[in-house]
Amino acid sequence: MRSAEGAHAYGALTVENGNVSIKSQVSLSRAWANGIGQAGATGSMTVHPKLPPERAEALASEPPLVARYVAVRAVTEQLAAPLSPEDQNLQSMPDASPVKWHRAHTTWFFETFVLSTAGGYRPFHPDYGFLFNSYYEAVGARHARPQRGLLSRPSAEEVGAYRRQVDDAMCSLVSGGVDAPTAALIELGLNHEEQHQELILTDLLHAFAQNPLRPAYTEFRPAPRGAAAAAEFDDFDGGIVEIGHAGDGFAFDNEDPRHQVLLQPFRLANRLVTNAEWLEFMAAGGYRDPKHWLSDGWQCAVANGWAAPLYWEARDGEWFSMTLAGLQPIDPDAPVSHISFYEADAFARFRGKRLPTEAEWERAASARDPRQGNFRDSGYLRPVPDEPASKQMFGDVWEWTASAYSPYPGFRPAEGAVGEYNGKFMVNQMVLRGGSCATPRGHVRASYRNFFYPHQRWQFSGLRLAEDAPPRPRAAAANDESSEFLDHAIEGLAKPQKQLSSKYLYDARGAELFEEICRLPEYYLTRTECALLSDLAPDLAEMLEPGTVLVEFGCGSCLKTRLLLNRMPGLAAYVPIDICGYSLSRTAALLAQDYPDLPIRSVIGDFMQPIALPDDLRGQPLLGFFPGSTIGNLTDEEADAFLARARQTLHGGKLLIGIDLVKERETLLAGYNDAAGVTAAFNKNLLVRMNRELGADFDLDGFEHRAIWNEPAHRIEMHLASLTDQTVSIAGRAFGFRAGETIHTENCHKYLVKDFAARAATVGWSLEKNWVSESPEFAVLLFA
Repeated sequence: MRSAEGAHAYGALTVENGNVSIKSQVSLSRAWANGIGQAGATGSMTVHPKLPPERAEALASEPPLVARYVAVRAVTEQLAAPLSPEDQNLQSMPDASPVKWHRAHTTWFFETFVLSTAGGYRPFHPDYGFLFNSYYEAVGARHARPQRGLLSRPSAEEVGAYRRQVDDAMCSLVSGGVDAPTAALIELGLNHEEQHQELILTDLLHAFAQNPLRPAYTEFRPAPRGAAAAAEFDDFDGGIVEIGHAGDGFAFDNEDPRHQVLLQPFRLANRLVTNAEWLEFMAAGGYRDPKHWLSDGWQCAVANGWAAPLYWEARDGEWFSMTLAGLQPIDPDAPVSHISFYEADAFARFRGKRLPTEAEWERAASARDPRQGNFRDSGYLRPVPDEPASKQMFGDVWEWTASAYSPYPGFRPAEGAVGEYNGKFMVNQMVLRGGSCATPRGHVRASYRNFFYPHQRWQFSGLRLAEDAPPRPRAAAANDESSEFLDHAIEGLAKPQKQLSSKYLYDARGAELFEEICRLPEYYLTRTECALLSDLAPDLAEMLEPGTVLVEFGCGSCLKTRLLLNRMPGLAAYVPIDICGYSLSRTAALLAQDYPDLPIRSVIGDFMQPIALPDDLRGQPLLGFFPGSTIGNLTDEEADAFLARARQTLHGGKLLIGIDLVKERETLLAGYNDAAGVTAAFNKNLLVRMNRELGADFDLDGFEHRAIWNEPAHRIEMHLASLTDQTVSIAGRAFGFRAGETIHTENCHKYLVKDFAARAATVGWSLEKNWVSESPEFAVLLFA
């Protein structure tokens, strides 16, 4: 398994002025002494490796990079712990490597690329660079890959000693402070090691499958039973979309640069292809009929005698499969696994479908939580039947796509030897997406690109079906009365006071601009509310029931959410709700990296409409969160409707809501007329969106942003004012504007606590507690 180098992300590090400052020191030798893991040990397997409580508590006070380094390296040793030295030296084919070699190679990476350049480090052994280099030509010659299993020396125990020396040196180096490029290189090394942790499991499975005893690596863990969901197809519109890494958090270099692609309308299956469906393919002669196969695929299947997926065996008329828990009966409802690209493509043709492109797959996956799925941490170490509503986009099996592995437009390999991490493999391979049951949770994201040759089968690889959808004529789309945005635009611009709902301000660009607004010096709301949330969180935590789930209406960047998550560790799960799928997926991915133990259950939706929470959260205590004085953007009628719907959504739970309070006019206006013009750009982006999505012809230079204080209504109003007499066309409808005439785009109501509490009481809420900041005044209210 390979994926590309990332030079953009520093994990949980705080980088200031190009330097990473880390003040304390930890020795990984002490970590081993405290029970994190021991090389070459035997015993039962900890499938979801965790540190002992006392060691975890100690690490909690360590610098972020040191703690992450210790944790990742410990997992590798725990994966190897149940294996004998003989097990660790097995190499069953040239594509696989011995477990002992994986342990040494990941150590060589840090010794070669980090320690050797830091100065003052003496290599553990002068020949290890030759033995454990993988494919880095710039570093030097290496031992032949197919002969790694002949390396009976060094022993597994000596490799353990090698790891401990390098780990102690690494922790000492990082504790002394490293610059940003070194921190990025270490983060790359840790993600590289997580890849090799998956390879340890897949390579070992292949080795054990060659043993007539069919040995088990771990005990079989039953999965919850349930029939596979009915195979249905979800529809996705065509158009220009962006794919690739969004720029936040770690990513490998082959995920960059983010770029636009044109998609035709398509349909994607709501789950993976199952073993039962594969048995139908086999029974229909799928492996005997060349009409479904690519020419190269058919020749490969015939030459290798393929008649079933890898590891399948027929015994007494029943099919079994070799797993990490030994030989087990085929689960008909589980996703089929260990198939090549050629087999996946043949099955799709057999069904009259096709494989999705990687752009189509990413488009569909970008709105889903990349931590939700059957990963290594689930403990099954095999694909299992679909959980309700998960769609299996992440985990279970790597999904073959129809896309060849090639560079994105503008891709440039990194300078130096690490530039060989991905770029030189961009030929003759196919892209897989989504991770597998052997992938660490939190390691993948929607933009993650894995790649293998089309004949390879030893990875947990499967497929999802796709098909073309009838294109939607542009003229019909522009005049489609079912288009909510178009309907609202035509209705709003026809009113004497032209107006549009503020929710249309928040497309992907609008969401980015609003995040900029929140950082402006004039916009006091964010920093004031953040300070207030930080102060009240401990008090709030004491008022909640154990196992409370946090449900946020309109999550945005989750800046304020983090203040609660950091100070309320007892939360059982987090459910972000947002209308923008792109923004939601990006935010969920970042939170998943920083809060790996917190289940995140994303929901795409308009909080002004009824919201259905995941079924498995029913019966748990819920805390709704509506920060940012967002309710102030609603009309009185909309605010009443939201409060009523939130009460229904939360099923008797609590609601934490932020409201801005009435204050002096100058302070209020400054917050909506910033000197940098970001709020103006945010407001005018609505015209950009209407031009793009509705075919309108607004002249952006013919309108200006205005913010006014409406004293009687206690609200700031945002408008877009026409600078001249002009006519604008939308979907064949003409709308005249007089010079000075405005489109009312947003209200920002300011409240008194007693008035807002009385409003909430009309739909059944009771004020339980309120917290109010000093000037500028802002309030956070808790209702039950």
